[in-house]
Amino acid sequence: MIDEKLLEYFEGYLTENRKSLFKKVLAERTRHFSVVLEDIYQPHNASAVVRTCDIFGVQDIHVIENKYVNRVSKYVTKGSQKWITSKRYKSDGDNTKVCLDNLRAKGYQIIATTPHNDSCLLQDFDISKKSAFVFGVEADGVSDYVKENADGFLKIPMVGFTESLNISVAAAIILQDITTKLRNSDIDWELSEEEKEVLYFDWVKKTIKKVDKIEAHFYKNIE
Repeated sequence: MIDEKLLEYFEGYLTENRKSLFKKVLAERTRHFSVVLEDIYQPHNASAVVRTCDIFGVQDIHVIENKYVNRVSKYVTKGSQKWITSKRYKSDGDNTKVCLDNLRAKGYQIIATTPHNDSCLLQDFDISKKSAFVFGVEADGVSDYVKENADGFLKIPMVGFTESLNISVAAAIILQDITTKLRNSDIDWELSEEEKEVLYFDWVKKTIKKVDKIEAHFYKNIE
């Protein structure tokens, strides 16, 4: 539960423009789609995907670390990592399974992004179902486990000699396409009011310098 009085106190440290911007951005956020990064080892690629999620309003990103530690470059993210909800899976060797099981329990279908023979073309993808898009390690793509357990496959149409795209480019193309279609649809894709409130409170706290001291001061004064 959010302490409404504390939130109101925190808001006193923000400009009206800042508060309005938060609410405007939250109105465009969605959890209808989610992104999964499996063993991405190049920081600029993972960082670019985080930035892309923020740009297109995809709130959640799931990071699987089986072989490689996923690092983020602040020079690439431009601060976007503060506004995205990130969950890491790195505790054991079954990280991919744990992640996919977690997403399925939340109602997501697992879509592997790969030029698989049975892959659905981007323009034909059905956006009506909650979907988690898995992007795999550079060069090799998604793991065999993902391929064997995915609910579907998705690929971007390509007509050149090169058969693959950089992961960050592929993520940008896919997310731009599906989120545009989503916002032009009748699907209930927006966050709930409770989700918006939780994120708004989190964003407000992340904006204020020395917020812990300010919070302690607030509670000290009301004792």
